[in-house]
Amino acid sequence: MTVLDSVDTLRPIGLDELVARAELLTRVDRKYLLPVTDLPLVLGGLGEDVRVLQIEGVRQFGYRSVYFDTPELHGYLATARRRRRRFKVRIRSYLDSGLHFLEVKTRGPRGTTVKDRIPYDGDPHRLDASAREFADGVLAGAGIDSVRFRLVPTLTSTYRRTTLFLPATGSRLTVDTSPAWILPDGTAALRAPDRAFVETKAGRAGSGADRLLWSLKHRPVPVSKYGTGLAALRPDLPAHRWLPVLRRHFPTALDGSPA
Repeated sequence: MTVLDSVDTLRPIGLDELVARAELLTRVDRKYLLPVTDLPLVLGGLGEDVRVLQIEGVRQFGYRSVYFDTPELHGYLATARRRRRRFKVRIRSYLDSGLHFLEVKTRGPRGTTVKDRIPYDGDPHRLDASAREFADGVLAGAGIDSVRFRLVPTLTSTYRRTTLFLPATGSRLTVDTSPAWILPDGTAALRAPDRAFVETKAGRAGSGADRLLWSLKHRPVPVSKYGTGLAALRPDLPAHRWLPVLRRHFPTALDGSPA
C-alpha cells in the first residue's frame, strides 16, 4: 500500500486554507524516520477528521532543496556541534508547479524553528544579490553575522511529499518518501526508497500524530535532510549527532557500499 492509497479517502484541503489555519512558521519540528511499510498503520490511525493537501487534484508533490553553506560548512558544523546559533539556507523548488522559494531557517526561543522565506525567480542553483541580501538580513536578526560568508551549493535533496492537516490541534504532518541526495559535483549520491521522513509541525505540547507515533514505538530522532545527507555522503565530516540514524537507516553509507 502506498502513501496515496492510505490518504485516498481523506477530505482534501486547499493550500490557502492550510496556510490560513496552520502556517506555523514558528514551531517545534519533531522528525521521525521509519520504514515505508509502517506508514499505513500510522496514517490509518490519525482519525477521520484529518485532511490532505490537494492542489488541482494532486495529493503528492515533488520537492527539491538546494542547500547553501560556506566552503567551511559553518551551517552544517553549527548543527553537528549543537550550537545555539545555527542556520540553514536553501532554495526549495516545487517541481510540479515550477515555483521556487528562498528559505532561511534559524533557532528561536526554547528550541523552536523559525523559517523566513520569499519567492525566488532566479537560478535555483545559485543565490543572486537580492537573495543574498535577504539571507544576510534574516541571519543578522538571529545574531549570526554572515556578511563575510561565501555561500555556495553544498547538497541537493529530492523527495515526494504528502501534507496532512490535523484540525484538533491546528497542526501539520508531512510524509516524505523516495528521498535522495547528491553532492554538487555529482561524485556521490544516496537513495533510500524504503525509508520515509515523517515530520510533525506543532506547538511545544505536540500533536495527536506525535502521540500516535510514540504509541507505535517511534521516537523523534535528530535527523535533518541536510545534516544526515551530507554526513552520509561526506565521511570526512564530524557526524556524531547523526551516527545512530546512519547506523540504523543508512548502514551502506557508513561502510562505503553503493547506495
